[in-house]
Amino acid sequence: MLPRRTRERLAVDAGLLVVAAAFAVPLIWLVLASVDPKASLRVALPGSPSLDNFDKVLTDEITFTPMANSLMLCGGATLLTVGCAALAAYPLSRYRSRFTRPYLLTVLFTTCLPVTAVMVPVYGLFVQVNLIDTMYGTGLFLAASQLPFAVWLMKNFMDGVPEILEEAAWTDGASRFQSLTRVVLPLMGPGIAVVAIYSFVIMWGNFFVPFMLLLSPDQLPASVSIFTFFGSYGSVVYGQLAAFSVLYSTPVLVLYVLIARRLGGGFTLGGAVKG
Repeated sequence: MLPRRTRERLAVDAGLLVVAAAFAVPLIWLVLASVDPKASLRVALPGSPSLDNFDKVLTDEITFTPMANSLMLCGGATLLTVGCAALAAYPLSRYRSRFTRPYLLTVLFTTCLPVTAVMVPVYGLFVQVNLIDTMYGTGLFLAASQLPFAVWLMKNFMDGVPEILEEAAWTDGASRFQSLTRVVLPLMGPGIAVVAIYSFVIMWGNFFVPFMLLLSPDQLPASVSIFTFFGSYGSVVYGQLAAFSVLYSTPVLVLYVLIARRLGGGFTLGGAVKG
């Protein structure tokens, strides 16, 4: 009979394999179905692999226009979120106050609120101020919805930058804003990368907000068009849907690859801080 510790380890390994399979099987189906002209819900090797599914979805109406809308909408909202989060996190990280912790807990609590709970008043507000069916209005709301957690993350990363480096910059005549942009932010590159990737991924996959706030078909992002793909063509063509899903996930993978090297570094202070 196997020892108890060995049985426990085998049970844990089996559980992890089940969880891994739950994530891997849909991804395997996605890749195989995208090159299978006769794809179905079954995970099977294609009899005659081809790129016909990609050829059929690579059109302005199905892919190019929605992807361009998504890049413009989510990219702009991500830049706004990161910039505002850095400015908001700096005083929370550098100034000591008895209200800091309650404020941070309040900020963290707001991240738990589902966006569907506020969409009705937001929709009414957007109608009143003529922001409905506008890309910039939708981008502003996406940025605002991601800002609380972005501030929380940014503040934690900013706490890791020693204040003595800022003090040295102040001695040389730098202002608070200059020390933030020239000392703090360059040293917390991995933190900024994490906030940017997290914000972009959440916005990229957001369906409900653009579905509610954007009305014109030519302004809809890919996150909405991928869902309308089911109803627009009657019965689901699984091969084309898989091909579109592969294309839809590409920008996120490219973004991660481009800034992944920033995630592996820490604060390379070298000899800047001396005892």
